[in-house]
Amino acid sequence: MPTNHTACHCVLCTDISELDPRTQATVDTIHRHGWQVTMIPADDAGPGWAYTVGLWHQHRIPELAMFGLDVSMMQTLLNDLARRSIEGQALEADQERHDVASTPVVLKPVDYRWYKAFFGTAIGYYRKPPFPFLQVTWPNRDGAFSWQPGGEGLLDHQPRLWLHPDEHPVGVWTQDL
Repeated sequence: MPTNHTACHCVLCTDISELDPRTQATVDTIHRHGWQVTMIPADDAGPGWAYTVGLWHQHRIPELAMFGLDVSMMQTLLNDLARRSIEGQALEADQERHDVASTPVVLKPVDYRWYKAFFGTAIGYYRKPPFPFLQVTWPNRDGAFSWQPGGEGLLDHQPRLWLHPDEHPVGVWTQDL
């Protein structure tokens, strides 16, 4: 566990004695495994997503988020990236990785203004920013990412959380903002 917690406001560092059951379950999972992957399955409102909680607190590694695939697959990919990072493979913004899935992924920094819309369990654990997130993005079958020509169709599956919410194309990801 990191020794510099002076700026940490998480439920552990602020010594909150009674936690709601959901937050307590998150704390217990992080104690056992070093992090947790929270999964939000697809529904009538839109695609599912998954994200880590605890990587920043336990290892000073950015939290990871992924959107638009099967939640179990995203859990596997996020766990793999987290393990590799803990073993010394750095995770950095705009980094392209070819060692996680059968296709390349690119890590993009998440603008903190999206946190409330997508990362409630992380907010419940950390209590307030700053805690960094990287979005794990994936390309379409032609190898184009959502920000590249030919990749625009991916916006229905994965948001561009590195953009300010006001700059994000209108769609399923901006409905509740």
